[in-house]
Amino acid sequence: MIESVSDAVAASFTDAQAWLFESLVQPTLFSLGAMRFQEEGFVAVEWFLLGVVQVVALYVLLRPLERLAPAEQWSDRDQTRVDVLYTLLNRLGLIPLGLFLLLSPLLDDAAAGLRDVGFTPFQLENAWAGVADVPIIGFLVYLVVLDLADYWMHRAQHRWRWWWALHALHHSQQQMSLWSDDRNHLLDDLVRDGLKASIALAIGVEPAQFVGLIVAARMLQSLQHANVRWSLGPAGRLIVSPIFHRRHHAIGVGHEGRHLGCNFAVLFPLWDMLFGTADYCRHVEPTGIRDQLCAPDGVARDYGRGFWAQQWLGLRRMLNSSA
Repeated sequence: MIESVSDAVAASFTDAQAWLFESLVQPTLFSLGAMRFQEEGFVAVEWFLLGVVQVVALYVLLRPLERLAPAEQWSDRDQTRVDVLYTLLNRLGLIPLGLFLLLSPLLDDAAAGLRDVGFTPFQLENAWAGVADVPIIGFLVYLVVLDLADYWMHRAQHRWRWWWALHALHHSQQQMSLWSDDRNHLLDDLVRDGLKASIALAIGVEPAQFVGLIVAARMLQSLQHANVRWSLGPAGRLIVSPIFHRRHHAIGVGHEGRHLGCNFAVLFPLWDMLFGTADYCRHVEPTGIRDQLCAPDGVARDYGRGFWAQQWLGLRRMLNSSA
C-alpha cells in the first residue's frame, strides 16, 4: 500500500515537472535561442517543484507547533515577514544548484585530464566496500561529510570579520521562526554554497544526490529555527534541536561566548561535542546581536527591516570590516 502511494506521488511529481518544462521553460529557451540549456532547465523545474513542496510542508507541519508550544510569545510577528521572502527566494531559487552545474563541467574536465595521465578521481562512496551498492548508506556518508564541512564554514563565518559582517544579518533576527533559516545575505549564500558545491563535487556527489542532500538539510534547519522549545530528548544528541540551535542565536552566547560562540553544528551536534563548542543549556535567551541593544548594553545598530536595506547594510558592514 505504502509503495503504491509512493509510486503515485512520484508519478504525479514527474508529470508536473514534464508539464511545466514543456509548457513554460522549453518555449522560453527556444525563443531565447538557448536550447543548449534545456537539460539544466529540466533540472531547474525539479528544483522549483521541490521548493514548493518544502514551503508547503514547512507551513503545514511547523506553524501549528509554533502556536502550540512557542519558545517565545510575541505581540506581533512583524519581524518575521521579510524572512518569508527570504525563504521563497531561497527554496524556489537556483543558487546552490546553479553553482553545482556551473562547477560540474570544470571539475569533469579536470577529472578527464587526470584520467588521461592514469589517475583515478576520488569518489568517497567507493572508499568502503559495498557502500556504493546501497544508495541510502552512500547518501548518509555524504550528508555527514558535508555537514562537517558546514561546521567549519560556520565557525569561519563567526571568526572572520568580513564574513561575520555578512552572516550577522542571519543573527540579527530577534523573532526566530520556521522562516528564519534562509534569512541570509545573498553574498554570504553565494560564498557558502559555492564552497559546499565544490566540496560535494570533489568527493564524487552526483547532481541528483546533491539535490536530495540540500533538501534534507534545509528541512532539518527549518525545524531548528522554529519558535518551539523542543530539545528532542535523547535524539538531541544526534540531531541539532530547536533549543540547541536557539542557544547559538542567543545574545551574548552564540557569537560572543567561549570559542567565539557555541553550537555551530548545522545538522549533527557531534561536531560541537568533538571540538568543544557544545552548549546544552535549555534556558531560552533573547535572540539577536548585542550591538542591536540600546546603550549602555549596545549601540542600537541598524541591520535593516526590509530586504534591500538588509542587503545594502550587509555590504557596507563588510567593506567597513576590511577598512
